[in-house]
Amino acid sequence: MAELALCGGAPVRPQGYPAWPVHDEGDAEAVAEVVRGGRWGGFPEPGPLAAEFAARFAAYQGSRHGVVMANGTVTMEVALKALGIGWGDEVIIPALTFAATPYAAMAAGALPVFCDVLPGTLTIDPGQAEAAVTGRTRAIMPVHLGHQMADMDRIGEVARRHGLALVEDCAHAHGQRWRGRGAGSFGELGSFSHQSTKLLTAGEGGSLLTDDEGLARRAHSLIDCGRAKDPGGKEFTFGANYRLGELQAALLLRGLERLPGQQAERAEAAGWFQELAAQVPGMRLLPPDPRITRWSFYRYILLIEPEAFAGAGNQRVCEALEAEGVGAWEGYQPMSRYDLFQPGLSRLPVAVEHADRLDPARMSFPVAEEAALRRTVYLDESVFRAGRRGVEDAVEALAKVQRHADELVGGS
Repeated sequence: MAELALCGGAPVRPQGYPAWPVHDEGDAEAVAEVVRGGRWGGFPEPGPLAAEFAARFAAYQGSRHGVVMANGTVTMEVALKALGIGWGDEVIIPALTFAATPYAAMAAGALPVFCDVLPGTLTIDPGQAEAAVTGRTRAIMPVHLGHQMADMDRIGEVARRHGLALVEDCAHAHGQRWRGRGAGSFGELGSFSHQSTKLLTAGEGGSLLTDDEGLARRAHSLIDCGRAKDPGGKEFTFGANYRLGELQAALLLRGLERLPGQQAERAEAAGWFQELAAQVPGMRLLPPDPRITRWSFYRYILLIEPEAFAGAGNQRVCEALEAEGVGAWEGYQPMSRYDLFQPGLSRLPVAVEHADRLDPARMSFPVAEEAALRRTVYLDESVFRAGRRGVEDAVEALAKVQRHADELVGGS
């Protein structure tokens, strides 16, 4: 008789976990107030609610200026364009990230140059990043992944030593701090996503943070069809309409009120999870870097040893966890094997000129490939908003899948 829910057994947690996004009547009223007020869109830019959210979120992360826009992909594109990065330039990016990160570099006209990741955090390897620097390199884009932050000490040193801009991809790191300093505040610009699954969401949207008033002004111009934003009205850019509407800004303001409490709840629950999950055979935890002084994470990433799961890989294990009622995902593919990253389809000059360097068949990232293709399990944030019982059920589901892993192989 089958034990695993995937194979017909009873699930560990049939009731599932708390829904996301969190909302209540206050959110509905905030949106209704915007509807009644009649100012729905983002023009003139910024709208009053967009400006309020940008200022409050920037302050929360420890930056001077915030600019909100359509999503967390264009934030990175706009960041690079605001820095003057374009044709002929190179941007260093980790090999393990969402396709939006290299897309943004290419949309700006630059060549994404990929580096492998560190085995202990799955974030960009600073040594490989430095080795990738050439005379054309203009920026490094570290990605804070899952529950980890990139090593901002070493990455910052590399950027300073070579005179490179630092643009942080903080799509997973709302509220996170490194040595007391907020994610997104270390370099020239920090990019955040407000897409549906993110820690601070309005369904869609993105924020760009910076301490540089000139960069903020150029970003505002770039997302507002190139309109001049300087007092004299003369600093035009070649921009597009990437503005964010007031309906979404209203939801972001509501979400920002909840964020600190949700962050603390997840961090406490994840500490308990790590204590329990360390006892499960075949599991390797990736404890947060001790330099992370406020732990605010998108998903918790752990590694499985396929041999301890009867040879089953991460995709099959995640399917089994989902059937047990525990939200899990195998994570991003490495850029060398990423179905979603198809640079040749863009027909951009950078893709044509550097077709060989963007050819996945010519790429090799041993750490990213070994982790992402066989071992990574990303646990949903909701697991850490269900109290101690929610954590205990998740650990029991992991242990159950490991104990009965032979069923995964037999049913594959």
